[in-house]
Amino acid sequence: MSRSLLVVSGLAKRYRRGGKTIAAVDDVSFDIEPGETLALAGPSGSGKSTIARLLLRLIEPDAGRIEFEGGDFLSLNGAALRARRARLQMVFQDPLAAFNPRASVARVLDDPLRIHGIASRKERPCRIAALLGRVGLSADLAGRTIHEISGGQRQRIAIARAIATKPALIVLDEAVSALDVSVRRQILQLLLDLQREERIAYLFISHDLGVISAIAHRIVILDAGRTAESGDARTVIDAPRSVIGKALVAATPKLNRTSTQGAADRQ
Repeated sequence: MSRSLLVVSGLAKRYRRGGKTIAAVDDVSFDIEPGETLALAGPSGSGKSTIARLLLRLIEPDAGRIEFEGGDFLSLNGAALRARRARLQMVFQDPLAAFNPRASVARVLDDPLRIHGIASRKERPCRIAALLGRVGLSADLAGRTIHEISGGQRQRIAIARAIATKPALIVLDEAVSALDVSVRRQILQLLLDLQREERIAYLFISHDLGVISAIAHRIVILDAGRTAESGDARTVIDAPRSVIGKALVAATPKLNRTSTQGAADRQ
């Protein structure tokens, strides 16, 4: 049994389009340790989001193995899968699309507490207030609807919902790419703080190496569904070996190295 939190081996997913077979993910392997951030980087169509959906069992792989917390995640079904999913959560790029925009903040945060039996009906309002405080929001926000609040607030609520079940791993799929620069920094700092305090691991999916360098320990660069290169995030970003890695670096604006270095060093 592996001591890694997540071990992905030989993962593959193919689709049929226009009479042709397209390999969205082709023999991808990686692992994540408790409290670590692994980044998946690559251009659009490289397989990043497909891997996220495979890990969450939103779609099933054609080949490969996923071990999570020492067990065969792909063998789980029904109640066993639902129970294990409490430990593996996801934050999407657009929380307005992920949530019912007319649902209240309280309802959004109530759902995981209710579904996973984490708190009784009487206890849940206090838990919701605590979750809001945990991500830097006022408890007064609970009565507002999702469409009434800002993008940054929505993403904080998405993170609050993800941590409600006390997960070991959160998959973040382009979770800050739609935010402006100042809000993005705040969300990245929130993620770093939560990781330091709760030892949550992240699979951080992005095409932006500047953001990745601020948060990730290691990186896997994908190209057309396959691994182009992998290693220590700073080493790979500072001196990429693959053609696609060099192209991603060339497309990344210069970073504010002081703020980025500080964020990474606090992990």
